[in-house]
Amino acid sequence: MKVIRLNQVINSTGLGRSSIYKYIADGKFPIPLQLSERCVGWLESEIQQWIQTRIEARDLKK
Repeated sequence: MKVIRLNQVINSTGLGRSSIYKYIADGKFPIPLQLSERCVGWLESEIQQWIQTRIEARDLKK
């Protein structure tokens, strides 16, 4: 299990910081883990699963 930081999430998804936090607020993106008082991270597996879900949704529309 690997925890990744925001910059890696941005690079993996192609989304910007504000879009990521908007999706989180809307319940459409994995919730980050609180690593310390001022530090959060995401489980890499959850981000990969979110991307896979987007791919599958795209493929269903074809």
